[in-house]
Amino acid sequence: MTDEAPQLRASDADRERVAEILRDALAEGRLDMEEFEERLEATYKARTYGDLTPITRDLPAGAAPAVSLRKAPVDRGGWGSRIVGGEGSSTWAVAVMSGFQRKGTWTAPRRFTCVALLGGGEIDLREANFADHEIEINCVAVMGGVNVIVPPGVEVVMRGIGVMGGFDHREEGTGPDPAAPRVIVTGFAFWGGVQVEHKVTRAERRRLKEERRQEQLDRRSSRRELNESRRDRRDNH
Repeated sequence: MTDEAPQLRASDADRERVAEILRDALAEGRLDMEEFEERLEATYKARTYGDLTPITRDLPAGAAPAVSLRKAPVDRGGWGSRIVGGEGSSTWAVAVMSGFQRKGTWTAPRRFTCVALLGGGEIDLREANFADHEIEINCVAVMGGVNVIVPPGVEVVMRGIGVMGGFDHREEGTGPDPAAPRVIVTGFAFWGGVQVEHKVTRAERRRLKEERRQEQLDRRSSRRELNESRRDRRDNH
């Protein structure tokens, strides 16, 4: 860990990992109740990794939460299994006064071409596989629009041209994951638009929501235990 790491802000999950070490130490008799209460209170007040480090330094598994100050090109989110090579399962789409969708489990080709004329289309890559590490989506929108949805971590590069229309650059370069594919959006928009947005799937959104809910319940439970132990000590005195 570098000299900068102790100054990094600790997350709720980091504090919960330290609190779990303290609970184990209390159950094993390594800490008495008074020491447990003092350290648990310090844990929930901790703001940085430097604040957390001394709390469990003398306990088994006691270490500051692991932190990496450099983004390594690891295969997070299963990207390696989603870059499958070969040909795409669909290479083009057309919407004339209508609409089209590509979503769910499908293989995005190295180059996908779509046309929206007085209509609209949606290209959803959140559950898609990729034929290569870099794919191109060529969009032609004439008095219509195309919406491209990519999962978090995917780098987006916008290279389209708009005439009385446009390509939305707000999501370009947003938090790329080195292991994730790169999506280049090209094409032409006339009185129309092409928009790209980063979104998680509904299942992933539910999972993250449940994780946050469980963390909140764990924190409330720990604080309730701490308050109850303090109340018991006051009653005994």
